[in-house]
Amino acid sequence: MADKVVLAYSGGLDTSVAIRWLQEHYDVDVVTLTIDLGGEGDLTGVKEKALKIGAVAAYVEDARERFVREFVFPALQANALYEGVYPLATALGRPLIAERLVAIAKQEGATAVAHGCTGKGNDQVRFDVCTQALAPELKVIAPAREWDMTDRSVEIAYAREHGIPVPVTVDKPYSMDANLWGRSIEGGMLEDPQQEPPDDIYTLTKAVQETPEEAAYVRIGFKEGVPVSLDGESLGSIELIERLNVLAGEHGVGRIDHLENRLVGIKSREVYEAPAAMVLIQAHQGLESMTLSRDQMRFKAKVAQEYAELIYNGLWFTAMRGDLAAYVTSTQRYVTGSVRVRLHRGASVVVGREAKASLYQTRLSTYGDDDVFDHSAAEGFIHVWGLPVRTEAQARKDQQAD
Repeated sequence: MADKVVLAYSGGLDTSVAIRWLQEHYDVDVVTLTIDLGGEGDLTGVKEKALKIGAVAAYVEDARERFVREFVFPALQANALYEGVYPLATALGRPLIAERLVAIAKQEGATAVAHGCTGKGNDQVRFDVCTQALAPELKVIAPAREWDMTDRSVEIAYAREHGIPVPVTVDKPYSMDANLWGRSIEGGMLEDPQQEPPDDIYTLTKAVQETPEEAAYVRIGFKEGVPVSLDGESLGSIELIERLNVLAGEHGVGRIDHLENRLVGIKSREVYEAPAAMVLIQAHQGLESMTLSRDQMRFKAKVAQEYAELIYNGLWFTAMRGDLAAYVTSTQRYVTGSVRVRLHRGASVVVGREAKASLYQTRLSTYGDDDVFDHSAAEGFIHVWGLPVRTEAQARKDQQAD
């Protein structure tokens, strides 16, 4: 009996070719796994396609709810943005897919898992390292790192030779990935950093010149750092993100053009669309500004950077990530309330916030008649606060006098 390999299968050209290639070069039975994370592809018929190409079994799973609950929302609570701009949509999906690959491999008695990543990107690291963390006994095979089909036309020729259904065109200028949390686009003319991204690469957001003249306002409700409502209507996680993607995208919010530092050591020009993600992170930060102390916010900003880099670098299944997540969860105990956001001409701005556990006290902040701040205490505070400054200044003065 041949060994089994579980392949992460999208239904596209690369992974369809990989089914047959794995059979030819490794003499294995191929089991495919397709995960629905809320992307753009139509998964209808993907199981039948995999079986027709030669897979001995094909799994298709809807993991959208789990993706949001266990991966997206913890990253949102952390305000995780890689290099301060990228909300990590693709990177957050990989550990979940890797976990399911491992689970199916154990269920099927497979000796290896496989993916369609090339040797140049970040995703190969995420799949490989996550698999090593969960099941170090499993081998990881990446056909695109091994085969000599470096050109799409060569892959299409191989597919046609082996009776694999393929698109009728070889034209694929961009590489794209999408899920509920956002889309990533790279390649083609985007490889020239001087070129402005063409409007036809965007599907979630309108160009600024096509957005409504009037601003839109949305009130987002949070419970312990997790969004639970829009304009007072309680919504499930998937519907909330989908609605906000449409609303914010209609106003051109969520386009990101980033020259990114990849884990493998090269810079890459990446374009992202993440309307709901960017609005929710901004709103969450707005609510935290009201409910977290100064020291919590200062330290949590450092944690956010570490958290984002761990996700980007494929280190989700590590003790460090778990430790950071525990701290983040602790900080969210009082991050409950609502935030009002204005969407207009490609920009989202927090314009209002309220929370029962607010640390903002109008009576302390006001300059009006209701002011209860003890102004007379300021002089003594400043005297003590400035003591090291005065001490240093006097020491330098005495030294110069000598």
